[in-house]
Amino acid sequence: MQLNGKVALITGASEGIGAACAAEFARAGARLSLTARSEAGLRAASNAAGTADALLTPGDLTSAETRSAVVERTLERFGAVDILINNAGAGLYLPSWSAPLDEVRRLMELNFFALLGMTQLVVPHMRERRSGTIVNVGSIAGKVPLPWLTVYSASKYAVGALTEGLRMELRRDGVRTMIVCPGYVRTAFQQHARGGSPPAAMLNARRFRITAETCAAAIRRGVERDARTVVTPRTGWLFILAMRLFPGFVESRMAALHQST
Repeated sequence: MQLNGKVALITGASEGIGAACAAEFARAGARLSLTARSEAGLRAASNAAGTADALLTPGDLTSAETRSAVVERTLERFGAVDILINNAGAGLYLPSWSAPLDEVRRLMELNFFALLGMTQLVVPHMRERRSGTIVNVGSIAGKVPLPWLTVYSASKYAVGALTEGLRMELRRDGVRTMIVCPGYVRTAFQQHARGGSPPAAMLNARRFRITAETCAAAIRRGVERDARTVVTPRTGWLFILAMRLFPGFVESRMAALHQST
């Protein structure tokens, strides 16, 4: 897909990967509709992207009213949604066997149900135009379960399955889907987690982290080439392959890291 002149609706756009996507897609000539809870963050992201006509809709995407307002305002302003980037999400570092179910439900509401809700609002317009791309930002944790992020991993596995199922559902309609699986990205993810903290041993993994800008560039390239799956950094594919070929070994290593807390 050529991005110049296309309309990109980006959720969770006030910081991190979402804000970086705003800047990346703006540089490629896309028109932006940005949403997140923080209005100040959205304004900062829009300014950083250097676009004066970005549509900003602050609000909580777990609210059906907010989701409807975001899509309706985008269609009113631009007349179309060519690309939906479902990026909004949060983490939870509590063990799955003891995490309060209310917290788990809140996590799933944002990571999965809000994403599905946005998709259900946008897809009919894309089907009518027989064109569009749904980009769901998952995680490497949606390919390899991380025991210090089990519930989060489950939510991202669900996002991956949804993305692949949608691709088959919409195959004849000209609507594409893409799952993005970032590894360790330099964002405020840990600070925004709903509870708990990562293993101390994971701090050593920070040397392998990528920037939000690197992740956004990989997403932009994936949309341009109609990719099915984007893993960033690409070395993450080795981790996924290792889990498929040597699951017992990988699980033992992950368990050892988890038990170092």
